[in-house]
Amino acid sequence: MLFSSVVFLFTFLPVILILYYLVPRAYKNLVVLIGSLIFYAWGEPVYIFLMIFSILFNYISGLDIARNLKSKEKARQSLVFNVTVNLLILGFFKYEGFLLGSINAVLPVDIPFRELPLPIGISFYTFQILSYIIDVYRGEVEVQTNLLDFAVYVTMFPQLIAGPIVQYADIDRQLHVRKETIENFGEGVLFFIRGLSKKVLLANTSGMIFDKVFYMEAGRVSALSAWLGCAAYTFQIYFDFSGYSDMAVGLGKMFGFEFKKNFFYPYVSKSVTEFWRRWHISLGTWFRDYVYIPLGGNRVSKGKHVRNIMVVWMLTGLWHGAAWNFVMWGLYYGILLLIEKYALAKILEKLPAVVSHIYCLLLVMVGWVFFFSPTLGGAVDYLKLMAGIGGNGVVDRQGLYILLTNGWMWIMLVVGSTPAVHDFYERFIYSSGLSKTKAIVNCAVYAAMFILCIAYLVTESYNPFLYFRF
Repeated sequence: MLFSSVVFLFTFLPVILILYYLVPRAYKNLVVLIGSLIFYAWGEPVYIFLMIFSILFNYISGLDIARNLKSKEKARQSLVFNVTVNLLILGFFKYEGFLLGSINAVLPVDIPFRELPLPIGISFYTFQILSYIIDVYRGEVEVQTNLLDFAVYVTMFPQLIAGPIVQYADIDRQLHVRKETIENFGEGVLFFIRGLSKKVLLANTSGMIFDKVFYMEAGRVSALSAWLGCAAYTFQIYFDFSGYSDMAVGLGKMFGFEFKKNFFYPYVSKSVTEFWRRWHISLGTWFRDYVYIPLGGNRVSKGKHVRNIMVVWMLTGLWHGAAWNFVMWGLYYGILLLIEKYALAKILEKLPAVVSHIYCLLLVMVGWVFFFSPTLGGAVDYLKLMAGIGGNGVVDRQGLYILLTNGWMWIMLVVGSTPAVHDFYERFIYSSGLSKTKAIVNCAVYAAMFILCIAYLVTESYNPFLYFRF
């Protein structure tokens, strides 16, 4: 079930909200849990048993680690066992086919395997569980003894399938002490509508442009068309994922929870390093806290620091997908970050802002080619088209048609990916206080955005969610 679906907007969400606000405080978490399990089981009901197992296993593991903290060896053994089981579950569903397929391709064997449907959100909730288990072992959080509260943390539907990845320390108190207010609920609604508009009006539209180019015969694709297709995907994945994150933050507010932001206008960055401080912030924070720093971070020799960066980025690539193109995508960024760290940092600081900005965007767009291609070979082929090799020349009528007929859309995508519109609107509405007239204008604007989204959802069938498969 997608947030940007009529079923969710007009059936699931209203029912859960009504029940949540009707029941006494003691039963609110139960409503969230039941709603989350229904939400999770909507697509693949059989995986509800996997979710229940994960809840019970990790709840018991947390208690066991906490009980053995005085004996570090026993606690460590329990931690290793827990992490191994969680990673094996993730690996079985997400990486079995990739691993066995790679073995079959390299060795003279033919090991049979069956591609299983990926449980939705398994990468996200596995990392959330691991953050809890590791923090209990470190003594940084108290073990959760209330099974209901722990189950809500694992399954919470607002951020279950697409994050942000919520670390237990950030939400521990909110699981049992939180206050719902009209102000927070209203702010949550605004967040949700902004995210829905990003997803439906911008991501879906740019996605249709990308699909038009991507599924053309290679011989008909000019370099201009290839770059426009890549640009369309660059906007699609940003508005798709950041829109979903905004909707998650908004839903959290409606239920009294506060989630941290997951995106901060990454396409205004002037370096790849800055880009990754602004993109998918919760994932970067997770790898920093649980992989990079434990390996020594940057407080080690240069050789070990290079190793730490490359390990983190290879794992980041694999987290996103079980294929060699994702591995290459991760290594690509690891290499770029090291180059910036040890060679380009001072140069980038001296460059004019527009030059460093173009530098960053071009490298990010090349990176997205590895991301959207189904195979590593496919990525190489598409990069050749962008270089004008093997396609329909540099510029053709098709490329000009895509550029000119979507002129206003390109402008909206560019401007919408910067803070300009949001900052202007916030100053207009909230400067000098929120008057009655401005409040009416604000409500009218958001109501119009919501109506446009519903009109699109009713009339169009194109409504993918790119991070659904992660």
